[in-house]
Amino acid sequence: MAKTQAQTLGYIAHDTPLHRLSGATKLIAFITLSVIAMTSYDTRFLIGLGILSLVLFWLSKIRWSEVNTVIYFILFFSILNLISIYIFEPEYGVQLYGSRTVIAEGIGRYTITQEQLFYEFNLFVKYFSTIPLALIFILTTNPSEFASSLNRIGVSYRIAYAVALALRYIPDIQSQFFAVRQSQQARGIEMSKKAPFFQRIKRSAQVIMPLIFSSLDRIEVISQSMELRRFGKENRRTWYSARSFKRGDFLALFVTVIIVAIGIYLFFTNGGRFYNPFQ
Repeated sequence: MAKTQAQTLGYIAHDTPLHRLSGATKLIAFITLSVIAMTSYDTRFLIGLGILSLVLFWLSKIRWSEVNTVIYFILFFSILNLISIYIFEPEYGVQLYGSRTVIAEGIGRYTITQEQLFYEFNLFVKYFSTIPLALIFILTTNPSEFASSLNRIGVSYRIAYAVALALRYIPDIQSQFFAVRQSQQARGIEMSKKAPFFQRIKRSAQVIMPLIFSSLDRIEVISQSMELRRFGKENRRTWYSARSFKRGDFLALFVTVIIVAIGIYLFFTNGGRFYNPFQ
C-alpha cells in the first residue's frame, strides 16, 4: 500500500522554500514561465530555463520514485511527437532557418539535416524545461490553500473551489487505478512489467475508462450536494486554509518577471522567436 501511495501524483507535504510559497505565486510563475518557454526557440534561453527547473525540482525534495511513472509516460509521448514531426515534415527546420546542411542522405525527402535536428532539439528542451515546473506545481501545492490564494487575488471562489476539487481528484483517480490494477493481477490478469508493453497499455486503458466515467458520476453527486447546501449564494466566503503573500512570494514573482523579460528581450535581439546559429 505504501508503494501505491508513493506513486500517486498529488500534493506531498514537505518543508521547503517552494512549499512555503503561496499557491497563487506558484500558479503565476508556472503559467508565465511555461508560456515564455513554449513561445521562445532560443536554445540558450531554453537550456538555462531547463537548468533552473531542475534546480527547483531538487529544492522541492521530490523523490524519483514519486514521479518516475509519470515522467516515463511523458517522455514516451514526447519522443513519439518528435518522430511524428520528422515523418510529416522532415525539412521543416530547413524552412525555418533558411539553410540546408546535410548530415546523411536518406530515401526521398527523408534526409537528415542539421537544421531539422536543431529544431527538434529545441522542442525536446522545451519539454525538458516545462515538465519539472508542472510537477513542482502539482506536488508542492495544497489544493485548499491554492483555492484560497486564487480567491485572494480576485478569482471567484466558485472557480477557485472547482480548481481545488480537480487537483484533489488527481491522486484519488490514481489510487483507484492502482487498487484496480492490483485486484486484476490477483485474478491472474498480468499488468506489471512482466506483460508485453502494448498488452499493458491495452489493459490499462480498459481500467482507466471506467474510472473516468465513475469520477464524472462522483463530480455530479458532489455538485448536487453543494447546490443543496446553497453553495455560491453569497458573494464571499471564508477559508479554512489560507496563506498570505510573504517576502518569498514577492522574490519568486520578481525572479519570474526577470526571466520573462530576458525571453522577450531575446525576441528583439534575434529578430524573432528563433535563435539561428546557421546564419
